[in-house]
Amino acid sequence: MGFSAYSRLNYQLRSLYHQIAYGILFCGVIALITITANACQSQSGIVPTLPQHPSIQVFFNQNQASRYTDPYRNIERLGDNLERVITDNISNAKQSLDIAVQELRLPNIAKAIVDAKLRGVQVRLILENNYSRAWSEFTPEQISKLNARNRDRYKEFQKFADINRDGRLSEEELDRRDGLRLIKGSNIPWIDDTADGSKGSGLMHHKFMVIDNQVVVLGSANFTMSDIHGDFSKPETRGNANNLLRIDSKELANHFKKEFNIMWGDGPGGKPDSLFGIKKPSRKIDYLIVGGAQIRIKFSPDPEDTPREQTSSGLISTAIAGTKQSVDMALFVYSDQFISTILGERQRDNVQIRTLVDSQFAYRDYSSTLDMWGLQSTQDCKTGKSSVWKQPLKTVGIPNLASGDLLHHKFGILDRSLILTGSHNWTHAANHTNDETLVAIQNETVASHYQREFERLYQGATFGPTAKLVQATSKTCDERVKSKPQSNTEESN
Repeated sequence: MGFSAYSRLNYQLRSLYHQIAYGILFCGVIALITITANACQSQSGIVPTLPQHPSIQVFFNQNQASRYTDPYRNIERLGDNLERVITDNISNAKQSLDIAVQELRLPNIAKAIVDAKLRGVQVRLILENNYSRAWSEFTPEQISKLNARNRDRYKEFQKFADINRDGRLSEEELDRRDGLRLIKGSNIPWIDDTADGSKGSGLMHHKFMVIDNQVVVLGSANFTMSDIHGDFSKPETRGNANNLLRIDSKELANHFKKEFNIMWGDGPGGKPDSLFGIKKPSRKIDYLIVGGAQIRIKFSPDPEDTPREQTSSGLISTAIAGTKQSVDMALFVYSDQFISTILGERQRDNVQIRTLVDSQFAYRDYSSTLDMWGLQSTQDCKTGKSSVWKQPLKTVGIPNLASGDLLHHKFGILDRSLILTGSHNWTHAANHTNDETLVAIQNETVASHYQREFERLYQGATFGPTAKLVQATSKTCDERVKSKPQSNTEESN
């Protein structure tokens, strides 16, 4: 081989070597970037985190941008740990802690409340009377008389409390896992909605806390395993889809404090001056600004003769009436005909409307989803007026959730910038019977969190009525009245 030929071969070999080396280096850099990105995602979630408003933080227990470990089953899962949000805020209390929640069962929350009392914080707790007994208070005879649903709940508690899995509940296990047993054993001052002298008119449906007259935590979640982490014995569940807000505002805290005080009265052992449900005076819609975000707040209930626009449903309807482009709704139950009428008007003005309702309510014969699907509901039969939409929607349906989980949200997003949320279901009972919270927040940063949650739920949802529902609603009103009616049941979980 001549020198020139050898040089050419040597040059080609060196070029090939450099190409391979650079290729390996390039691939290595790309792989490193990918591994780093995946590592960052695995530490949080599968989508990027969104910026939070400095004074208004939003949390979802099925948030795809974060992950946590379930403290009771050691299961890592996607979502914000709503229990941790609650306990962290309780742990930060220095002077006062007021909690009004329909149901409190989680022991970590109970322990945080007890610890707050032990360090000198003034603690007050309001519960719903149907959920104000510790599970360990029930006698075998009382357990045998529970309805099927509550018997299942008790069995679930037994599995949750049986830490060593020996089939028996020891005093130590009950002390560790029965939340209300912890509360009552520590002499935390508490009342339920029978403190007004009634047997409980409607539901004490609030889910809020006021910390040091400065911070409010509110939302759709009860302080239970199923509402936050998922059913204990079903690890495939992720918890009913819920949201929480943490708002740092002395002015807002003052409004919630007033609502709490109306219900609390003199508290346990004092004068019988607690007011719940229909015994409450009407409260007007309040307006305030928190960090540039406009907030409207309304507490229910209001008497039946209250002008519609002054009620919580009126606040929802007024907000919807002002929309220009879109209304997205994720609701546990939806049966308010007035809101449906306003939505129908917006549809005729080409506003895009998308609605998700929990599967156990979407197909009920009284649900307002029927109007949207162009079907006659039993509410139409009762009023003699048709609320059926002339242009049925194909964007109304139920989300695809893990079996056993519920769509427990009560939020709407208007024009991607205004959110309506709280404990208030979009029903007549929530408007005129129950103790409820509704907040409207005008802020794009806050709304972006709810919009992402809605899009997640909307993707893969099932739309339209079932064939069975179409057949049932084709009957005349007289035929449907003769059949056994389904009651307009408000939520009980």
